[in-house]
Amino acid sequence: MQLDHSFTVPAGPDDAWKLFLDLGRVAPCMPGAVLDTLDGDSFTGRVKVKVGAVQMSYRGEGTVSRDGSARSMHLDLSGSETRGSGTASATVTATLAADPLGTRVRVRTDLDITGRPAQFGRGIMTEVGDRIVQQFATRLEELLRDSGGSASVTATTGAVGSPAHSPEPEAVDLGAAVLPVLLRKAAVPTAAVLVTVVVIQLLRRRSRR
Repeated sequence: MQLDHSFTVPAGPDDAWKLFLDLGRVAPCMPGAVLDTLDGDSFTGRVKVKVGAVQMSYRGEGTVSRDGSARSMHLDLSGSETRGSGTASATVTATLAADPLGTRVRVRTDLDITGRPAQFGRGIMTEVGDRIVQQFATRLEELLRDSGGSASVTATTGAVGSPAHSPEPEAVDLGAAVLPVLLRKAAVPTAAVLVTVVVIQLLRRRSRR
């Protein structure tokens, strides 16, 4: 499943790229995610999401590669549910380009997912992706604002925090994103049921006459 998203951050391409080089600062901006270890270009972490009463936690790992001349970064990610048989893997490519409002970030995700989320389909996954990216962009903007519109790279390696000592990720609630799509999907069959009920009622009234 391929998903495409984009957003703008209020900083020049050079400053935005410097921030993206610092995975230890950028990763906490991702809703529902906790970075556990970061060793060079390899990292481990956890993600927790919920849709209504359904909550899913994933533990995974990944690697990142960067192309400074193109201001592009590529992530290979894989993970599995901590309490379930679901798995998820993704390749994510983010490209930064100059924009009148600062820097435009385009993100392309090739996602392969099994388990409970797989039943949602592309429409819901796109809505979910939009919601997560919007929250991520808002947190990046706050991070840039706190740093005065610039970003310095700090070398981070080793244990950022281990699963045994780091706080649990705060689950990102995707219900608001999923519900409208579910309602749209249900609209046609619901209308069909209502029409059927009306027709049956009319036929019954005619037969009584």
